[in-house]
Amino acid sequence: MENYNQTSTDFILLGLFPPSKIGLFLFILIVLIFLMAVIGNLSMILLIFLDTHLHTPMYFLLSQLSLIDLNYISTIVPKMASDFLYGNKSISFIGCGIQSFFFMTFAGAEALLLTSMAYDRYVAICFPLHYPIRMSKRMCVLMITGSWMIGSINSCAHTVYAFRIPYCKSRAINHFFCDVPTMLTLACTDTWVYENTVFLSSTIFLVFPFTGIACSYGRILLAVYRMRSAEGRKKAYSTCSTHLTVVTFYYAPFAYTYLCPRSLRSLTEDKVLAVFYTILTPMLNPIIYSLRNKEVMGALTRVIQNIFSVKM
Repeated sequence: MENYNQTSTDFILLGLFPPSKIGLFLFILIVLIFLMAVIGNLSMILLIFLDTHLHTPMYFLLSQLSLIDLNYISTIVPKMASDFLYGNKSISFIGCGIQSFFFMTFAGAEALLLTSMAYDRYVAICFPLHYPIRMSKRMCVLMITGSWMIGSINSCAHTVYAFRIPYCKSRAINHFFCDVPTMLTLACTDTWVYENTVFLSSTIFLVFPFTGIACSYGRILLAVYRMRSAEGRKKAYSTCSTHLTVVTFYYAPFAYTYLCPRSLRSLTEDKVLAVFYTILTPMLNPIIYSLRNKEVMGALTRVIQNIFSVKM
């Protein structure tokens, strides 16, 4: 492991890939996943923009989820791939701060946006007559703006505080990106107070939203069970199961990493779990929402037909 002395201003990211054939295989796999995530999320954004049938609150929120995921994975993977290809694993102090800021911004915004999407489905199924009022265009804009702003403010506070801490030990971060909890292990001062702040922040952005989502879907499942229409129940179950799959993939590894005491988990576990919420989830979201959604598949068919009809 390369050591950085106190006078160095750079950090070194030890990365995810071992220097072997297995590392090369993982690198190729991650790059393919990255390309799938970029194509999938861009396609979802364009599809929702181009097809008027998808100009509804649910898909407006979904387009923002795709935008967040697109930026989210682009904050992590290009740097990680560059480190592996060129062997230069160093990242400047400012560069590390910028990456950390954007990572936490997108992570917080996505957690809050998933809560807004759960509320959207709750109103649509439990209060269908009130839906146009409760989920108006203004409300959607407020939800999206609030998610971005709160995520940014929280991220800014953590980034400023974390990068004012003196780091006098090894500058090697045992991760593939500038993850604040991992960086704290390199600090030469007591970070107990700040670690509790991270725990509190994680509770606000993970536990409270997840509790709200669970309550929303509890009410939704109860309402669906009482539906007389078999077709309505099938559609509601399909929509809810899709969203719950996305929520589970995102919240579960995040909660374990940020809420579980450091003594009960290893740095290797942190890196493996981070792959789920930084790389796999941005790739899976557009797939899950498209393959299991007849409206999205229908919109895709219409857009393709329109493109070919214009060419002909």
